[in-house]
Amino acid sequence: MPQPRNLYALILAGGSGSRFWPLSRNARPKQLLSLFDNETLIEKAINRLEGLVPTENILVLTNEAQLDAVRAVLPQLPEENIVAEPARRDTAPAIALAAGWIAARNPEATMLVLPADQLVLKDAAFREVLAAAAWAAEKEEAIVTLGIKPDWACPSYGYIERGDIIAEAPGSGAAVREVTTFREKPSVETAQSYLESGRFSWNAGIFVWTVPTLMRELSQNCPQLASFVAELRDSSDFAATVTEKFPGLDKISIDFALMEKAGRILNIEAEVGWDDVGGWLSVAKHLEHDESGNSCRGSVLSVDSKNNIIFSPPGAPLVALLGVENLIVVQTADALLVANRNDADQIKKLVDLLPEGLI
Repeated sequence: MPQPRNLYALILAGGSGSRFWPLSRNARPKQLLSLFDNETLIEKAINRLEGLVPTENILVLTNEAQLDAVRAVLPQLPEENIVAEPARRDTAPAIALAAGWIAARNPEATMLVLPADQLVLKDAAFREVLAAAAWAAEKEEAIVTLGIKPDWACPSYGYIERGDIIAEAPGSGAAVREVTTFREKPSVETAQSYLESGRFSWNAGIFVWTVPTLMRELSQNCPQLASFVAELRDSSDFAATVTEKFPGLDKISIDFALMEKAGRILNIEAEVGWDDVGGWLSVAKHLEHDESGNSCRGSVLSVDSKNNIIFSPPGAPLVALLGVENLIVVQTADALLVANRNDADQIKKLVDLLPEGLI
């Protein structure tokens, strides 16, 4: 396994999270919400790396609107480890920025790339899988992806098709497999066939590679980003170089820039209690349930009501339900959402019509 001093982590924390309105706002997106307990999702993302990645080796990448809030919930990180992108350029430039930051500190480092807004219930198992992925990335000089073992035919996730086992990580025995293909979000029928085949994992958007491997792949497939990483690595003024060069980078995702073109990609499948927490329906699975199927957080009274989702922050007034079903009810200090739970994916339609002060 890699020595801790060689292991670095990038936490991507720039999303908007409009699906969680009215709880989420532009300056307080999903990763800054305390959906399940008193910890925000980004705090959970940092804390589950304890014992694997030194605090000083963790970089959080966010945007200007969220910078102060992110720093406020992560006081344990050095201020210079929380960086705001000067422009929105998608995931490939963001990852290149982080790679330059890491390469300046250790050009042989192994790098974890992790979203800030996912839920993982089994932290120890997650650290074990990340350590195995780091080992494989170093040993095979390849990109390693984490896949999540699917337990239902979800049409909302991307999928990774996995081939033969090429190695087993020492200690954990985690199977390292070749990646055959990446598949976009399928139909329900196709997702069911993936599940039945046993060859597919959900794509969690978690990547592991060494800096030399990333530089090799970027040089071959996205030279603009390879040059940017090298400029940051060699810069005497990191912040100034980011400000000058980053806004001019092509806006492109890491999937299109690299993952679809890379010479060799490996996969380790994980069973870690993972959920991408894509909306209120996802949150409901992890809240308290009553005998009528209501999922609740906060002060709630329910009579003759079933299959509702109620989210009320601590200290908020009582929510009383009478004779209703299949609702989402979310209250905050300045707004109240009442929606049909079957329309959970349409909440953005409301957000697009809101006045500036409520976005």
